[in-house]
Amino acid sequence: MKYKLEWKYKLKGSEGIDFTSDWLNGELALQAGEELEGSGKAVDITFYDEAGTSWTIKEMKKLLAEIEEEPHDITMYFDGGFDKGTNRAGLGAIVYYNQGKKKYRLRANQVVEEMDTNNEAEYAAFYFGLSLLEELGVRQLSCEFKGDSQVVLKQLEGDWPCYEETLNRWLDRIEHKIEQMGLYPKYLPIERKANKEADKLATQALEGKMIHSKMQII
Repeated sequence: MKYKLEWKYKLKGSEGIDFTSDWLNGELALQAGEELEGSGKAVDITFYDEAGTSWTIKEMKKLLAEIEEEPHDITMYFDGGFDKGTNRAGLGAIVYYNQGKKKYRLRANQVVEEMDTNNEAEYAAFYFGLSLLEELGVRQLSCEFKGDSQVVLKQLEGDWPCYEETLNRWLDRIEHKIEQMGLYPKYLPIERKANKEADKLATQALEGKMIHSKMQII
């Protein structure tokens, strides 16, 4: 989750000047708030999260302490590979996240039968990635979703229309799951070369090499 600060800068003989920060991660936002408070020049310091909820400095400290041991700062990569000859799809997903003071990477893949198109495989890969987030217990957080499928990400964002009934069903499933988990999604299309890790997982799934591993990033 990202946060922004709003505060009033005190001036002699004036009601003060209102300021708003950029969106920051929790630790940086709290540090900025504490330094502003310590300067003696800032009053009415308030934090806002991406859902519009407001927090005081005291409440922000308590919030960050509570979520510190939960997965946060989530980025998910996804990719789907489609085999026309067998109508099978290989799904690959990678989740990067922080928990406590440590950073982790979760890698997993899966094979699904009876796929019709590569776009459907991409949707299935996205949904598979969501299931990994659900297993981690991710709730009420902003998440970045990265993939090289413009179709999936642009349709999820609402920028492109979806006319295919099969893909619409995947859209509905994904949107329902995101709402159910209380996520605040950010859809970020990337180039194929930047998605090699997820692509490799999808290919390995079609080859029968199943992977589900978590490691700490040093």
